[in-house]
Amino acid sequence: MDGYPALITPKPPQISEMFQKFALAFKTKTFEFFADDDDDNNNNHLSDSDGFSLLDSTEDFITDQKVVVIKPDAPPNTSSSINNSFQSRIIDTRISDSLISSVFAAVSSFEASYLQLQTSHVPFVEESVKAADRALVSHLQRLSDLKRFYVEFRKNPNFEAGLSLGSYLEAHVQENQSKLRTLETVSNRLQEEIDEKDNEVSSLRKKLAEIQWANTKLSKKLSGNLNSACDVLLTVRVFYSVLHDACRATRKFSKILIGLMRKAGWDLDLVANSVYPDIDYAKKGHNRFAFLSYVCLGMCRGFDVEGFDLSENEPLCDVNNATCSLKQLLEHVSSNPMELLSRKQNCEYSRFCEKKYQELIHPTMESSIFSNLDKNEVVLNSWRSLSIFYETFVSMASSIWTLHKLAFSFDPVVEIFQVERGVDFSMVYMEDVTKRYNLPGQTRAKVGFTVVPGFKIGRTVVQSQVYLSGLKCTG
Repeated sequence: MDGYPALITPKPPQISEMFQKFALAFKTKTFEFFADDDDDNNNNHLSDSDGFSLLDSTEDFITDQKVVVIKPDAPPNTSSSINNSFQSRIIDTRISDSLISSVFAAVSSFEASYLQLQTSHVPFVEESVKAADRALVSHLQRLSDLKRFYVEFRKNPNFEAGLSLGSYLEAHVQENQSKLRTLETVSNRLQEEIDEKDNEVSSLRKKLAEIQWANTKLSKKLSGNLNSACDVLLTVRVFYSVLHDACRATRKFSKILIGLMRKAGWDLDLVANSVYPDIDYAKKGHNRFAFLSYVCLGMCRGFDVEGFDLSENEPLCDVNNATCSLKQLLEHVSSNPMELLSRKQNCEYSRFCEKKYQELIHPTMESSIFSNLDKNEVVLNSWRSLSIFYETFVSMASSIWTLHKLAFSFDPVVEIFQVERGVDFSMVYMEDVTKRYNLPGQTRAKVGFTVVPGFKIGRTVVQSQVYLSGLKCTG
């Protein structure tokens, strides 16, 4: 401190600089580190003249530092290790292939035995079930042994096991044989089902033959009943009774139609005049006969045609027309008209109802009648509705259809006629619908219009009901 220069302490080298020097020395003088032990004992101190100083640098040498030298292991014998590894790989591949093939073969055998077990239950065969069960247990034991072998082989590839794997081809053959057993079992089951179906078909054919034989007997019996039915049904009295029922149904429907028109605000006199203009009615309420005539003649239009003029190409019956019409008559009267329409919507009777309804109640007229009515009172989805209006129409159509089939059951066929307007009244062919013209000596009246058509059954005449013009009621 007193003029003397300060003592300079050497600066310790940085750690990174030490490693750099160590790496340089290790790179240039590697042979010193791998020298023999004797050389190391003889040359404990390195001289500066040899130029082999480890830390040769202008920096100060750090004392008391130790260098650890790691001597690498001697390189192994490369060629022998590669050969041993290659041989072990070949052995592992062969064992793996044999093991996998054995597993697939065992699984296929298990599948075949399980299918045989199922087949043995239906029908149940005790011996077959036991044999299949023993086979299943053996295959499961085989799979368990293969699993144990695989686990031990993974732990120690050199262990000796008492399990016989066999070759890859043997396992493949065993697998295919198991698959063939499976296919054989399935084929046998399908063959049994085919045999059952054949037996069922044979039984159904036998039943069909019995039904056909019974139908033949019933057909012969029905033919005999038709002959007896002809004697009962085909009489003037029966025809007149059916005609009376048809007229009553027509009057009922006309009454309902008039009520709906009145409720809808129609002018009934104007409507009646549009049907038959310039008719001098005896009473104000007699215009109802014009509506009755409109309905009755409209329903009977086409009555003289066998198919009721439903289509131009009507199919003809195989037997004679009278017998065919009588059969249709019996079929129709034995069923309910409403049920028949819902069950057979494309039958002749259904098409007859459709056509007649469209002719009598066309869409404009229908919308006008039902426009002011409560929707809950009348259903307008179709004329097959269950409302009273449509039920009455179906009943009327059924009575006209029955009368038509009865008319064509006669031989010769019943003829229908109507009287033109202005013709002189004849008590032979006509009847006054109002029952006014019934006294002899009255002035000969003229026909205003036909209300109900007349019919001719052979030589018998069923009078046509007509409304007479020019007569006044006295009461």
